[in-house]
Amino acid sequence: MTNIISIQILFNKINDTSFIKAACAESLEINIALINTVIIKKKSIDARNKNIKYNLTIEVIYNEEFYKLPIAFQKNKKYKNVEDKCSVVIVGAGPAGLFAALKLLQLGIKPIVIERGKNVQERRRDLAAINKQQIVNPESNYCFGEGGAGTYSDGKLYTRSNKRGDILDVLETFVEHGADENILVEAHPHIGTNKLPKIIENIRATIIEHGGEILFNTKLIDIALEGKKLVEIVTLNLTTNVVGTKNVENIILATGHSARDIYELLQVKNIALESKPFALGVRVEHPQNLIDKIQYHCNNDEEVVEKRNFLPPASYSWVHQTGGRGVYSFCMCPGGIIAPCATSQQEIVTNGWSPSKRNNPFSNSGIVVGLTENDYQQFSNRGALAGLQFQKEIEYNAWLAGGKTQQAPAQRLMDFINKKDSANLPFCSYLPGVIPYNISEIFPDFISIALRNAFIMQGNKMRNYLSNEAIVVATESRTSTPVRIPRENDTLCHTQITNLFPCGEGAGYAGGIMSAAMDGIKVAVAIGLKCNIN
Repeated sequence: MTNIISIQILFNKINDTSFIKAACAESLEINIALINTVIIKKKSIDARNKNIKYNLTIEVIYNEEFYKLPIAFQKNKKYKNVEDKCSVVIVGAGPAGLFAALKLLQLGIKPIVIERGKNVQERRRDLAAINKQQIVNPESNYCFGEGGAGTYSDGKLYTRSNKRGDILDVLETFVEHGADENILVEAHPHIGTNKLPKIIENIRATIIEHGGEILFNTKLIDIALEGKKLVEIVTLNLTTNVVGTKNVENIILATGHSARDIYELLQVKNIALESKPFALGVRVEHPQNLIDKIQYHCNNDEEVVEKRNFLPPASYSWVHQTGGRGVYSFCMCPGGIIAPCATSQQEIVTNGWSPSKRNNPFSNSGIVVGLTENDYQQFSNRGALAGLQFQKEIEYNAWLAGGKTQQAPAQRLMDFINKKDSANLPFCSYLPGVIPYNISEIFPDFISIALRNAFIMQGNKMRNYLSNEAIVVATESRTSTPVRIPRENDTLCHTQITNLFPCGEGAGYAGGIMSAAMDGIKVAVAIGLKCNIN
C-alpha cells in the first residue's frame, strides 16, 4: 500500500531515517516493520519559535510483499525534430524564451532564438569586467545574455504563481537538464549561480539537437509592420556589425525587464504600451550569522553552530504598510553576494545571488517601496514610459553618488535610520566596492521615509535586525518592469499586432524564473493552437 502523509519532526531529526520511519508508523498506526520505504516529497521549516521543526510530506510504502525501490526521476520530455518545420522567432534567451523554445519543440515547431548577449561562458568575462574594472558592457552583463538575469543572480525557483502554469513541469525540466532532484522537494527550491550556467548550456544543447537555432550577439533593432501584422525584423550582429533582416510569421517578445530600447522601439512604432506599478529601494546586507541567530532563536554563536548542522542558512521575508505604502523584502539571498547589475555605464543597479551551498558569510535582501503612477507624474510626457524614466533617474543619481563609477553608495543601517552620515562602512560583498553616502539624498523623500519607517517596524519584530553591522546599498531598482506590453487574454497576442506575443517578465506577465518559464510555455501553447487553426 501507499499513503501520502504529513508529519512534523524536530529539526535535529531530519537526517535520522529510523526516527522518520517510526513517526510515519505512528501516524499510520501500523507496525514499523511493515514499512518498506519512506520518500520525502516536500520539506519546509517552521521556525516560528525556539522549538524549530521540519514539516514533511512523505510517501509511505508499506506491507508490499514484492516491493521494488521506486525508480528515480526519469527524463520523460519528448522533443520532436523540427529542423524543417515552420518557425517562430523568440527574442530573448531568458527563462521565458528558453522554456517557450522547449515547448515549441514538443509541439513540432522550430524555435529561432535571438539573444543580444553572449553565451554563458563568454558572458563571464563581461561580469568580471564589471566587478574588477567597473566596465559595463551594455549588451552582455548580469541582465543580458544566455539564461537571462537569473543565470548569474541566484536561480531561486520559488513562486506563488500556482495558477500560471505547471510548477512541477518546470522543475522537472530543470532536473532533466542537470539540476539536483532536491528542487522537486524543497519548499523554496534553489539551484545556485555556480550550477545554473551548466543547466542553461544543457537546455541550449536540447534546442539545437532537435533542430532549433540560437543566435547570440544578435540584437533586435527594428521591426516592419503591415497593418496588424509584424512581417519583418531587423537585427544587428554585434560581433560583425552586420545588419540583417528576417521575415517572420510569429514572434515571441521575451526580452526581460531591462531591455529599455525595446520599449522605446515599440513606442516609436505606435505599438500600445501600458505603465504599471513597480517597486524600488535598496539592498540591505547583514552577517549571515546574525540572521541565523535571530531566525533560529539562538542566544549565542555555539547554538547557531549546533542548529546549522541540521538547518540551512536562515532567510527572512517581511512586508509592512507605512504611510499608505507597501514596503517589503525582495529576492532574499542567505549566504549570498550583492551583484552589480547595471546595463549602462551611467547607472548603479544591485541584485543578489547565492551559490548552491549558500555558504558565503553574508545575507542580503532587496527592501523596496511600492510605487504608483502618481509618484512619477513629473515624467508624464513620456507616456507609458514615465515609470521607466523615474527608474533611470534614481539609478543615475546613485551613479553620481558613487563618484561616476560602479562603486555603490552605501550607509550603515542604523546611520540611515538615524539620518546620520557613516564615517566608515563594514565589509560588503559588493565587489566593485561601496563608498559612504547619505542614501536619502538619492531618493525622493517619500521613498526614504517609507524605507526608514519599515526598517524600524521590522526591528520591532526581529531583535537585533537593526544593527550597524548591517549595510544599506543603493539601488535595488529592477524588481520588475515599470511597463506592460498588453496582450489579449485568450490568444495571448498583442492587443494590436496579431502575430506578436509579449511574454515573461519584460512584458509584465512574470516576476522571476519560475513564473517567466511558465509564461513562456503558455505563450508557446497559444502559438501552437494558432498554427493548428491556420
